[in-house]
Amino acid sequence: MSNRLATRLTRVRRSGAGGPARLPLPPSLDHTPLGCDAVGLPARHGQRLLRQLPRPGCVFADGYGEGEHWWWIVPSGSDLGVPWPEPARYAAGAYVAAPRTRLIHRPDGPAPYTPPIPLYLMVCRLAGTTPVWADGLSAYP
Repeated sequence: MSNRLATRLTRVRRSGAGGPARLPLPPSLDHTPLGCDAVGLPARHGQRLLRQLPRPGCVFADGYGEGEHWWWIVPSGSDLGVPWPEPARYAAGAYVAAPRTRLIHRPDGPAPYTPPIPLYLMVCRLAGTTPVWADGLSAYP
């Protein structure tokens, strides 16, 4: 088993005591040739990201109140070579440890995905970190 795959599987296994459940895509958007992962962020950042992202895809909320996270559907492998900074959580296979989730944003187009690069850059801005790619190069000089 590759090191990357083992890391991704470990992240899924650690995601909660009740066991992770896959975010349920709407039937009309369930055709996902690129697979699905999810990026979770505290809900307090949700509206700002939703307004600023180009073509946001499906977004789910996993609760109410202080501990709520919003989960953005991205293509599988959007974590390869990209270290998502805190407070982001990455869920391979879009499996999250949340007893109940609800769809709070549906995309205008036929794909469920949020473009991962703009999302990553915005998460880095929120975290106050410089984006870094797998080869160690910074996105900014």
